Formats: sequence, C-alpha cells, structure tokens
Amino acid sequence: MKKKALILGVTGQDGSYMLEFLIKKGYEVHGLIRKSSTGNTKNIEHLINNKKIFNKRFFLHKGDLLDIGSISTVIEKTKPNEIYNFADQDHVAWSFKIPSYSFRTTALAVIEILETLKTNGRKIKYFQPVSSNIFGLTETKTQDENTMLNPNSIYGLAKATAFQACKMYSRIYNLFTCGAIFYNHESPRRTSEYVSQKIVEGVCKIYYGEKKYLYLGDIKAKIDWGYARDYVESAWQIMQLKKPDFFIIATGQTHDVKYFVKKCFSYVGLDYKKHVKIDKKLIRPSKTNVLKGNIKKARNVFRYKPKTKLNDLIKIMMDSELNKYNG
Repeated sequence: MKKKALILGVTGQDGSYMLEFLIKKGYEVHGLIRKSSTGNTKNIEHLINNKKIFNKRFFLHKGDLLDIGSISTVIEKTKPNEIYNFADQDHVAWSFKIPSYSFRTTALAVIEILETLKTNGRKIKYFQPVSSNIFGLTETKTQDENTMLNPNSIYGLAKATAFQACKMYSRIYNLFTCGAIFYNHESPRRTSEYVSQKIVEGVCKIYYGEKKYLYLGDIKAKIDWGYARDYVESAWQIMQLKKPDFFIIATGQTHDVKYFVKKCFSYVGLDYKKHVKIDKKLIRPSKTNVLKGNIKKARNVFRYKPKTKLNDLIKIMMDSELNKYNG
C-alpha cells in the first residue's frame, strides 16, 4: 500500500523540501496550512499548480499547531503512517519578543500532539526536528547526542523541551517518536530574517545598484552550515529505522559569517570590504558558543554523509537570487 505522510509546517523551508522528497518517493502527502492574510504558499505553489499532483497525491488541510482540535481532526481524517512536524516559531530573536507564543508553538504544541498519538491507538511514526540551539552555552568543541543541554534563548529552551518530551513519550508510552538535532541549514527558501539569506539578498541588491551597503552584526561568529534539502532527506532516513532515535545532523565543519560574506561578494566580482558595515545593534544579546556537530552516530547507523559543501550552497543561493533579476 502507498504510504501516507502528514507534514506540519508544509509551507516552510524544511516542510516544502520534505513534501517534494516524499512525492518523489511515491507517498500520498497531506499538509497542514494555517490562515494567513498575506498568503504563505510561495514555497509549494509549483505543486499546488500541478494538476497531476495536487488533490491527487498532495492534499492541503486547514488547521493550526496551537489548535489541538484541528491537529487531532487531520490525523483522524488522513490516517498517516508518518508525521513530520516542521511547524514552530523558528527564529531565535523573535522568541525573545514573543516568548509565551514561541514556547507554546515550539514545545507545548508538541506535547499535545504526543498526547493525541498516545490515545490514537494507531502506530504512527512521528518525526520531531530540534535545533543545535539546545546546546547553547556548551563548553564542548563538538556536540553529540549525549552532550548536556544548555540553551541560551527561549527558542533553544522550547526545542530542548520538545526533545526531552519526545524521548520521554517514547520511553514511557512506547511511541515511535524520533528526530534530528539539526544544525544551521539554509536554502533559497530562507527568509531575509536569517543572516544567510540577508547576505545573499543584500549582495545581489548591491550588485544591481539598489543599495550600497550591507549592515551586519557579529561577522566573526562561526556556524556549522548545511543545505536544507539534504537535511530533510536525513529526516526520512531516520523515520525508516526500526527503532526511534535522535541523531545529530550537521556538516561537522564551521565557517564564520565573514567567510560567507566574502564568498557571496566574490561570486559577483565585488570586494566585501567596500560594502559591509558593522552595526552593533544587530549583535544578539544571547549569543551561543560555537556549535559544531559530531555526526559519528548518524554515519554509523544509517550511513549519513553531508552532501553539499558550503561553497556549493552559496552558489545555489546566489544563483537563485540572481535569477530573480533576470526574469
């Protein structure tokens, strides 16, 4: 029988890539979409407009992560084999501005989903991504699945709660709750609120004469950067294992923001030194220590291997943004 998957957060970066991947795998895919006054389907519009796929192999359902009734209804209606939860309030800076909402969306909503699965009676596999921000102020040079949690933001705290909740429900109630501790993963589907896409968009605007300077905060910050399309494939691999578990998904390499900036400017033949200005107001009050993932466990269990190097990711993102100017 054809497998069914439900994706929460299907319109976001990770959810939309997960949707494309599962469609190629032959799944019947259901996605949850919440109300938006400005529209939020940009990342999946190409599939909505595909008559061979939409409402045949891919279906959208209205709901909201904070309305457990709608979540329960869509689970009962679609009867999925697998649920991928990519829906949350996923921005560190925003989590300080709206702490209660951020925690409810990212942590408490997960507990309510797990409660629903506990009482559902069907063996549904559940995937929960969490963030390397759960390690926050770690004192280790690299982090693995047993590194002590030490979040330094509301977002990191919420993800740490979701992480522990999934492990607890699996242990106590025998639920198949698995997941990944994702390190920074980027793509052209990032919004400009994230430094990677902010840099890419800024460089292209400077190249085309729309602005002169790019204002950034701490360009010395080191980041373990990967490609979102690769990371959702690892989510599927984790879901196919016989036993539920969590794995570090990262590249195992770090580059500072300055490196990313230089590569983007050099891609269009510009000198970053002439266009970058440091604005101290943009430096986060709650910085984390250097977060670098140890991927040994994932490599040993399901042969995980990072596919896309940072320079290739930068090319993907720059080409995508430059194409917008070329029609």
